Amino acid sequence: MVDPYREHLRRRLAEEPDVPVIHLPAEIREQGYPGSANLLVRYLNQGRADPDRTPPSPRRLVSWLMSRPDDLPPHRRRHLEELVLACPHLTALASRVREFAAILTQRRGHDLDDWISAVRADDLPALHSFALGLDKDNQAVIAGLTPPYSNGPVEGTNTKVKLLKRQMYGRAGFALLRQRILLS
Repeated sequence: MVDPYREHLRRRLAEEPDVPVIHLPAEIREQGYPGSANLLVRYLNQGRADPDRTPPSPRRLVSWLMSRPDDLPPHRRRHLEELVLACPHLTALASRVREFAAILTQRRGHDLDDWISAVRADDLPALHSFALGLDKDNQAVIAGLTPPYSNGPVEGTNTKVKLLKRQMYGRAGFALLRQRILLS
């Protein structure tokens, strides 16, 4: 609803960067804007009226790369696609991250050696050290990625028991600790 008025908002914010946001809805309502002020504020906070997109922080870019593209909002997905297409190193990095995520989620441990070979062929030093670490313990990593079952629930139970034990240290006695473990 705000997109048709984007150029006016950009021009207005370029002329007077400190314009109060409460003045902008009235200005574009005169041009026929039917939406609410809250919608306009969200639009501006998302940076969709900015003339040039500012590059995201490294932490934000990593979070975008580590997310499924379908889970990102459309404006962030487009921004990520523009960034990835603009830089060949980022294109290779995004491709390798998505491939590794597929290996992890689909439990394809047998594809790990091919992935490590592809990473070594790329000019990505940070991924080289990660691949070297995976390669040092290759058999254990493949064994962890291959079977369909996980020991996560057992480890979660162990962690909970250890937490209860720490909470009960120096109190009541074994009978109460036993009762709390059985009830949890």
